[in-house]
Amino acid sequence: MEILSPAGSPEGLVASIKGGCDAVYLGGKAFGARAFSQNFSDKEIEGAVNYAHERRVKVYVTVNTLIKDHEMSDAVSYVRFLNDIGADAVLIQDLGLLGKVGGLGIKKHASTQMGIHSAEGLEWCLENGIDRAVLARELTFDELSSIVKASKIETEVFVQGAMCYCISGGCLFSSIAGGRSGNRGQCAQPCRKAYLFNEKEGFFLSNADLYAVNWLERLKSIGISAVKIEGRMRSHAYAYLASKVYSMVNSGRPWEEIADTADLLKTVFNRGFCEGYLPGVSGLVQSKYADNRGFLLGTVLIADRKFSLSELKEAVNIRDGLSIFKGKEKIGGFKVSSLGTAVVPFKIENGKYEVYRTYDPRIDEIKNLIGEIPELKGKRERKPHAASAKRIDRPAKDPDLSFYVSSIKVLNEVVDNADRIYYDLNDSTETARKMCDKTDTEFVVNLPRFRPLMDLDVSDGSVMVNTPDQLHHYKGRKEYGSYHMNMFNSSFPQATHQTTLSVELSKSEIREVAEHHAGRIEVMVFGRTELMCTRDPELAAGTLRDEFGHDFPVYRDGFGLAHVLNSSDLLLLPHMSELSSMGIDSFGIDLRKRPASLAKVVAETYKDQDIGKKGRVTEMCGSINYGHYLREVG
Repeated sequence: MEILSPAGSPEGLVASIKGGCDAVYLGGKAFGARAFSQNFSDKEIEGAVNYAHERRVKVYVTVNTLIKDHEMSDAVSYVRFLNDIGADAVLIQDLGLLGKVGGLGIKKHASTQMGIHSAEGLEWCLENGIDRAVLARELTFDELSSIVKASKIETEVFVQGAMCYCISGGCLFSSIAGGRSGNRGQCAQPCRKAYLFNEKEGFFLSNADLYAVNWLERLKSIGISAVKIEGRMRSHAYAYLASKVYSMVNSGRPWEEIADTADLLKTVFNRGFCEGYLPGVSGLVQSKYADNRGFLLGTVLIADRKFSLSELKEAVNIRDGLSIFKGKEKIGGFKVSSLGTAVVPFKIENGKYEVYRTYDPRIDEIKNLIGEIPELKGKRERKPHAASAKRIDRPAKDPDLSFYVSSIKVLNEVVDNADRIYYDLNDSTETARKMCDKTDTEFVVNLPRFRPLMDLDVSDGSVMVNTPDQLHHYKGRKEYGSYHMNMFNSSFPQATHQTTLSVELSKSEIREVAEHHAGRIEVMVFGRTELMCTRDPELAAGTLRDEFGHDFPVYRDGFGLAHVLNSSDLLLLPHMSELSSMGIDSFGIDLRKRPASLAKVVAETYKDQDIGKKGRVTEMCGSINYGHYLREVG
């Protein structure tokens, strides 16, 4: 089984390789999901590939962001360059880019951002020229075992590092609420912020870091091809230690030889650890703090600025750096100068405190182990590529109105004004279908966001799909693609009857797609955009309030998933005629979990395109936004 380690910089590359990994993954200056790491220039990537190959280590390059139309030529040129310099694989999220580079010999890995989480998803990958899938981090070991046993492509699983709270590839929180897109590598990490929830304050969306050393043998036994260490934005000491720990475990070394290195790994970066969803579906949140505090040594009683080091659960050595916390407040830190009794060198009240090790002098020795960083040079120049995009004759039209609905009460209020209903799969779905049949309204079952075993009771008929897994499983039916499919450009495959554009696109970007994509497209024009969907079983229904007083509704569905919605409604009513002139085929209006009174007014307003009622709708909603229609994401 391959150990795959992060290389966020030349120092990180050397550190991971000297730590003993089998492969590294790194990113260039663009198109990578870690835009704020140091990353590599083209010539440095070529040098990195040569350096790694000389040491029999593979190099995978991330091109795992969503690509805008005007960027497609450059993205294809970049992948061709990676193919020419002998990179071993490229990681891809964007389905449009995947289609553009399908003929190249370089191996393609489906990024975890693609959301592959089932056996059907792996079959879709095989049919679409993908050699390996980085599976969703939300899968349990039992689900992994069932999914990969008959896989004809390689599979990869995360075992170490940061755990996204939202289902892989589906987070819009940073983008919609903060203007920085996680799908574009610029996540502002709203999940690491404190919120008020049901009158309690905490870090309710902040998962502890993944630490799955004890699962390596079991993952190997079910046929997982590679295990991945997250951390391109972390120090090269972290890269070295993580690579070393997992490589030693993978090679069967006894734990006695590994334990000290594992303790150092826990010291160099630690926001609390968990085993992810591997043991089963359980809460992973570490709600007390979201920052790196180091290795928790224990709780001590400090009196007269003194405490006994013997009270700590772990041994402490001379020159170790300790930090003292009282709840979420850091009181201070110091280096140990003598063993036995520690004397705190600053004023501190008597009481109980948590003690963390934040520094171990052995970490400094890693710099010597890594040695001098070679200058990574390359000679090959990237060749420009002109991506052909045929202009489509898309005349102005009167778009359909498609309503997202989850209850019979709301359906009653909107069905007479609807061309199409996307109805959430639940206990009332068949009743809703019959109602739509009576009014000759098209009925589409909206599938749950995440279902690894695809054990859904869905009657024949049209479905709305959210992932490539569902796209493959329900092929042969009339399929609609939701905005969670992340259609970002006109190269997106025409695999559905109609696909909703990403809600991260601006007016000019929507126009660009419409001018060059021949398939039917829908644009969301009303509703509370879903910012997160999580498998966390502990996030109850309620409201998350941020530091600015914005309230984000949370609801749970019947499939064990929690959904976090935006604090205000998208309202593109003033731009309906503009969108119609672009030839948009359908408008999406999301009225799930909303009162029937609002649904009635919204349905009538959009049916009549009555801009005069904007004030009334705004008053009923409380607040509105224009999403990214008037502001591009970077």
